[in-house]
Amino acid sequence: MAIARWGPFRDVERFTEDMDYWVPARRFRKMMPWSPDMDIKETDSEIMMKADLPGMKMEDIDVSVEDGRLVICGERKMEKEEKGKDYVRTERSYGSFSRSFNLGVPVKEDKIRASYKDGVLEVTIPKVEPKKPKKIKVEPGE
Repeated sequence: MAIARWGPFRDVERFTEDMDYWVPARRFRKMMPWSPDMDIKETDSEIMMKADLPGMKMEDIDVSVEDGRLVICGERKMEKEEKGKDYVRTERSYGSFSRSFNLGVPVKEDKIRASYKDGVLEVTIPKVEPKKPKKIKVEPGE
């Protein structure tokens, strides 16, 4: 009899492997909504966002801003060009997605730029410059 090291998550791993075998991944994936991964970086002058949208066409992506909220939505369509091919496993997600972000600071909505290259959407949102305090000279009274 071989000695096996005890692992607290071994039963969970075995269950996951069984689910992958018995439930087609495509049907299992449809139960979970698709959402692209995002990076958000903020500096003193702007907010920069990057979204991974591989395999999408620029026409299928919509970026809008309204009431201090940035909305990115789109749809990744399933490829149907392979005729007579049976998949053993499908893990890529398809369908519509929508992500929205409360910007939390005043921004220059008319200066927002979005670009799409190599499957990455980049959105640059310039902030409104904060008003600087105005120094008032005190003069002697009459």
